[in-house]
Amino acid sequence: MSEGVNAAVEAAASAFEKGRTVDPNTRAGWLEAIAAGLEEDASGLVETAVRETHLGTPRLEGELKRTVFQLRLFADEIRRGEHFDATIDHDDPAWGMGPRPDLRRYNVPLGVVGVFGASNFPFAFSVMGGDSASALAAGCSVVHKAHDAHRELAARTAQVVTDALEAAGAPSGLFSMVTGRRAGEALVDHPLVKAIGFTGSTAGGRALLNRIAARPEPIPFFGELGGINAVFVAPGAWSARRAEIIKGYAGSFTLGMGQFCTKPGLLFVPAGDTEALRNQLGEALAGFSPARLLSDRLHAGYADAVTTLRDSGGVEVLLEGDFAEHPAPTVLRTTAEEVRKNPALLRQEMFGPASLVVEYQDQAELPELAALLEGQLTTTLQAEEDDDVSELAARLADLSGRVLWNGWPTGVTVSHAQHHGGPYPATTSNTTSVGTAAIRRFLRPVAYQSFPATRLPEPLQDSNPWQVPQRVDGVWRHPAPDASRDGAGTGVYQ
Repeated sequence: MSEGVNAAVEAAASAFEKGRTVDPNTRAGWLEAIAAGLEEDASGLVETAVRETHLGTPRLEGELKRTVFQLRLFADEIRRGEHFDATIDHDDPAWGMGPRPDLRRYNVPLGVVGVFGASNFPFAFSVMGGDSASALAAGCSVVHKAHDAHRELAARTAQVVTDALEAAGAPSGLFSMVTGRRAGEALVDHPLVKAIGFTGSTAGGRALLNRIAARPEPIPFFGELGGINAVFVAPGAWSARRAEIIKGYAGSFTLGMGQFCTKPGLLFVPAGDTEALRNQLGEALAGFSPARLLSDRLHAGYADAVTTLRDSGGVEVLLEGDFAEHPAPTVLRTTAEEVRKNPALLRQEMFGPASLVVEYQDQAELPELAALLEGQLTTTLQAEEDDDVSELAARLADLSGRVLWNGWPTGVTVSHAQHHGGPYPATTSNTTSVGTAAIRRFLRPVAYQSFPATRLPEPLQDSNPWQVPQRVDGVWRHPAPDASRDGAGTGVYQ
């Protein structure tokens, strides 16, 4: 095992033991310190990111802003204490199942979490992206494996994080970073690592999943592996808003050069006028300005994926793109009949500015066509109120984590109700990697039976010193708005 990885994980395990029982306000302060540190070095971080990733300054500034916002949102979330799910059942000799002992349950952090950064979001899904931030919010320690596509930025970001945590008084080793493939493998194999977070390709995620399953002690793997993000256009919407839909589709599948995991890779539309569709798509893409993809390796993979799908039976080129250094968009076309014969056409992700249009003859086909899809991060309905899409909508909810109505999937806001996940191969779990619910991935429940009051963890004490929500004998009690959040609360509930 790599000595560097072993030292980082052992330090992380020590930091976890020292910091696992701190009150929510202290932990929230650590997250806020990281956010402030990132803001303070924003210009240097963005400059480094521009140089390494080929992404523009406005895009990177927005992504860094999102990262800072997410940290502060998580800080607010853990101050509220809902993630503990503190539940108290007092002893009850008259309980319907027979005498009930005193039982108290709450969520505790898992321990050391290994996080693998993504190439396409150097801030939002990288060093201090959603996985790292939510793991720290849960009370875990983090060892981050930097992505090779932006090592210099990763190192600079990691230094900001460790400096901020040290200044805030967090235990040394709470966050650290390792680099290289061998380090990543050693991180997955280390017996002190209790969970892995990953954002990347299906192939890479599957390899990690198999490696984790082969450990003597398998651990949770929260992998976000991408998806095709199918869009279904109902006939009513196609008749009423065709030009608008085509414009929105063109903007969405080319946004960020098509390097978003939520890019719409499939568009199902009514058949009837392929030539008009070609012309309107060409007009919608006329002002597109191509740019370099994130890396040479990604560029090669993009070219291979597009070529493979283009050369498949039943597929034709609707709009000819290219694989130049700044590739022009490619749109391919096929029919519902062809995908029924070969469902694999719906499962080829093209990570870049390319997409596949599927023409169908009758709206009644759509639920059947949806059933041919694999798990999706998102699916989208473009429909009018009088379009009969109830069966289709239900089918889409079965196979995706987020279903949109008359929108486009690119753009994943960080909020309380957000869900960024979906059935395999979109992800490897039923959880979300975006939004406040992401924190709960890195927690597990523990019940205490008949413990002395003085030995109970703070969230389970009747006096509730941390002022967290508690479900007491089946009834939720929430601290009053004026109750303290710093561990010296009044015990007032409403």
